Amino acid sequence: MLEPLLPKGKKPGRPATWARRQLIDGIRFRVRTGIPWRDLPAEYGPWGRAYDLFRRWQRDGTWHRIFSDLQARADEKELITWDISVDSTVCRAHQHAAGARKRGAAEGAAWRRQRRAGRPRARALARRPDHQVAPCGRTGPEAGFIHE
Repeated sequence: MLEPLLPKGKKPGRPATWARRQLIDGIRFRVRTGIPWRDLPAEYGPWGRAYDLFRRWQRDGTWHRIFSDLQARADEKELITWDISVDSTVCRAHQHAAGARKRGAAEGAAWRRQRRAGRPRARALARRPDHQVAPCGRTGPEAGFIHE
């Protein structure tokens, strides 16, 4: 049933070491199980050869054509029911979507500046001129200055 849909070989010459049937079965096994290509069992041939066939047929649209033809045949025989049910209760927002800020970036920055305007700055002492702060960090008569 699948053989008429497969592309014919273009190059005459030496026969393939691995039968195309084995490679296709390996591709089907990998797609069905979701294993990495390198973990493909040896009975399906080398994983690199199976991957190359898969990618080559993916690029030239062979897999899409095979799928469309099989789907059309199944639809002709009424083996496919096209009833679709979508339940919106399974559509969930991402966890970060809850409680996000409603302001834009510019509005948020302006809001933070207004909020900080009433608070004293942490670096206020460091910005004073040197003659106002004693070398040891203390100020006033206890700092060791001579007041005249």
